[in-house]
Amino acid sequence: MAKKSKAPKPTGTVAEARAKKMITNDAYDREMARLHVELVKLQEWVHHSGEKVVVIFEGRDAAGKGGVIKRITEPLNPRVCHVAALPAPTEREKTQWYFQRFVPYLPAAGEIVLFDRSWYNRAGVERVMGFCTEDEYREFMRSCPEFERMLIRSGIRLIKYWFSVSDAEQERRFQSRIKQPIKRWKLSPIDLESRMRWVEYSEAKDVMFAHTDIKQAPWYVVDAEVKKHARLNCIAHLLSLIPYEDRTPPPIELQERPSERGYVRPPITDQTFVPALYP
Repeated sequence: MAKKSKAPKPTGTVAEARAKKMITNDAYDREMARLHVELVKLQEWVHHSGEKVVVIFEGRDAAGKGGVIKRITEPLNPRVCHVAALPAPTEREKTQWYFQRFVPYLPAAGEIVLFDRSWYNRAGVERVMGFCTEDEYREFMRSCPEFERMLIRSGIRLIKYWFSVSDAEQERRFQSRIKQPIKRWKLSPIDLESRMRWVEYSEAKDVMFAHTDIKQAPWYVVDAEVKKHARLNCIAHLLSLIPYEDRTPPPIELQERPSERGYVRPPITDQTFVPALYP
């Protein structure tokens, strides 16, 4: 039986081809503005209908999950759309039922929760880095599909995205973060270690998909090689999965403001202003 050939790494020619197909900044801004309007419509529908929506964002380090989450939340009301980005578990949380620490972040009626990484940490970083035992890992693989089916039966809309990026592009983004001081905080020791364990993470992801890509909550893979394309594609796809209706409030007519009734305000010099460093 012939051996399968390895997929070639992206070359300069491939990079050039991508650049030619890349969306322009103007087109990207116009489309993102349109999608933002639709996201607000979705928000109003969720709020008024009492829907409960959970969206999970998983993928390689530096794949662009955070950027997509920021673009989704940008036009939305933080009282309706929340982001759950849990830190490492405490010593007490390590003794709990694994899913217990995630349950308090699940939405109530009329809410959307975006998980910036989720319970799938166990199938990814915990598995690869040895932060869980073999028994804990196997139990997760058995119980995760049932846990998600239970959420769906309870009325939660569960949507799962995996952001896929090549090793060459991940390396380019890592190097970019190292060179830019405002981005260095994004590189944790775990991120740097993941760079050295590309194959192990690939294997962990494939096994995870085999167990948790279920009919009720399938994995949707986002090609994240080009960040702008990934953002637009993911948001457009998210909107397509939910049958929302336009519940935008009608225009408001402002009444004439009442008179000040002779009230005299204190001198403006009594207030402490922020220095005007910029005109």
